[in-house]
Amino acid sequence: MELNRIWGIFFSPTGGAQRIARQITESLARQLDIPLEWIDFTLPQSRRNPYSFGPNELVVVAVPVYAGRLPHKLLPDFTEKLRGKDTPAVPLCAFGNRSCGEALEELVMLLENNGFQPAGAAAFVSQHAFSEKIGAGRPNTDDLAQMEDFSFHLVKKLKTSKALSPLPLSRQPLGPYYTPLKIDGTPAQFLKARPATDSAACLHCGLCAQICPMGAIHSKTYLAEGLCIKCQACVQRCPAGAKYFDHPDFRSHVAMLEKNFLPPAKNRILF
Repeated sequence: MELNRIWGIFFSPTGGAQRIARQITESLARQLDIPLEWIDFTLPQSRRNPYSFGPNELVVVAVPVYAGRLPHKLLPDFTEKLRGKDTPAVPLCAFGNRSCGEALEELVMLLENNGFQPAGAAAFVSQHAFSEKIGAGRPNTDDLAQMEDFSFHLVKKLKTSKALSPLPLSRQPLGPYYTPLKIDGTPAQFLKARPATDSAACLHCGLCAQICPMGAIHSKTYLAEGLCIKCQACVQRCPAGAKYFDHPDFRSHVAMLEKNFLPPAKNRILF
């Protein structure tokens, strides 16, 4: 298979999917000795225009897992804006140590339906966006070694294959999104929760509005007025620590995760 360019595409509000994408994509580019270009799909303005790719380009797509699936509000952008023409691809998911769910299957099938041919796919653990305790230090040294091994086998497959066979997936209809639970095991209802602001600590720098992947934070008041997907970008990247979630069900869900999902989860690799 003759490849002349590799593209790394990621949606990564808190950086987990981006780190995994960079590790694997840069390794692929180095081994294949082809130019590498990046598309940061995180901000609204980067998702306005469509992107098309040909059969001699390799496209790596990395997305975080939300409730065992791909981020629901981002599906239209991925479905409408990324198009291939028998284009080899590498779907990647970053999950916060709880479960990858069916997100990897969903991403593989989405890309297949859009004209891509996945050569391999993987889901790697990253620190959970809700808590620095969950998936702490991931990806770690062992994870990086798995990524390098994954890249090595991808290169071998791409160099020796004239055509790519479909990956071994059931391709059955996907199940529902995971229902988040509170510490007592009952459903946590925080769909309408939005980040609060400590007005005394706020520096009025406007960074939260600039980095919100949904454009939901007002550029003057710094309040979340639009659709919030709970990505935690504003919370984690606020230089003053002025953003936080105080919704009781959200806080109870985080407590449940910290109680039950601290043991290291395993990565998942498909060829």
